[in-house]
Amino acid sequence: MNTPPVLEVEDLGKRYGKDTVFAGVCLRVEPGRFIAIVGESGVGKSTLLNCLAGLDQWDEGRVRLCGHALETADDEARAIIRRRHVGFVFQAFHVLPHLDVAQNVGLPLLLLGQPESERRPRVEALLEAVGLAGLGARLPQQLSGGQLQRVAIARALVHRPALLLADEPTGNLDPDTAARVMDLLIAQTRELGAALVLVTHSEAAAARADLVLRLSARGLHITRPGYPAP
Repeated sequence: MNTPPVLEVEDLGKRYGKDTVFAGVCLRVEPGRFIAIVGESGVGKSTLLNCLAGLDQWDEGRVRLCGHALETADDEARAIIRRRHVGFVFQAFHVLPHLDVAQNVGLPLLLLGQPESERRPRVEALLEAVGLAGLGARLPQQLSGGQLQRVAIARALVHRPALLLADEPTGNLDPDTAARVMDLLIAQTRELGAALVLVTHSEAAAARADLVLRLSARGLHITRPGYPAP
């Protein structure tokens, strides 16, 4: 029996006024798969990622996330779906400077209403998994860039999402740190059994994906095969 996809996208199109950003985007992502999306600067990769999460509105097509049709959901419903099923990792980390490391990592669980007694062991386990055990009380400004991205990865995975969306997660890191962050991101995602969709300019990061797709105004096209058929 085939496993239901985490994400299904059919003929997705986005315009800004009369200018087409992309059109005809089709994508199917099964649990545990790693897909990289590449393309020229300004082609709309980050916009596409935001559409997949229901953060941006699109002009045609449909997006189904964990069985939920985002095109028919209102803003509140989309926010609930994201909170339950999606984790995000960004180039700029987006950790909150006034919260310590443990509070940043536990924020998704807090938003889901989990009590502290349930949040604490999960946060501690994730901090250990990403190599930050014992640093939970530190503030973000006390960490290096590589450590901050580890915080972001732990936060993205703490609520056990079905889908992880990563937008240039190694863009601000030196090559050695970037490689270690990708090792961690892939290992933790696979351990969780989540799907990973990565937008990147990094050839090294994209080369590790099951499938590499190139985005253009005409849609997504296979750059490097190797992704098993469902």
